[in-house]
Amino acid sequence: MAKAGIGWVRSVAGGSKLDVYVQHVGDRWLFYTRERRYDQWQPLMDPPLEDWLNLLSAVTRRVARRRLRPEEVDRVKKTIRERFPEAEV
Repeated sequence: MAKAGIGWVRSVAGGSKLDVYVQHVGDRWLFYTRERRYDQWQPLMDPPLEDWLNLLSAVTRRVARRRLRPEEVDRVKKTIRERFPEAEV
């Protein structure tokens, strides 16, 4: 996992778990997933709303600790609104 990455564990149908890892590259957020610890990270092309909301929460915490710039919160919110117009952000 890269230094600037953000990660969490998401539960999926059937009671299994999925590791999610997000990397900030330029002005984009790249999502990756894997099922087990030693599996290869696979790119996630169309992450669900749940993952975007987890990213927003993590970015907000990192801004409070001065690890990311405050503009990143607005950029993530804008991206969520563009991808999921029905979502309340």
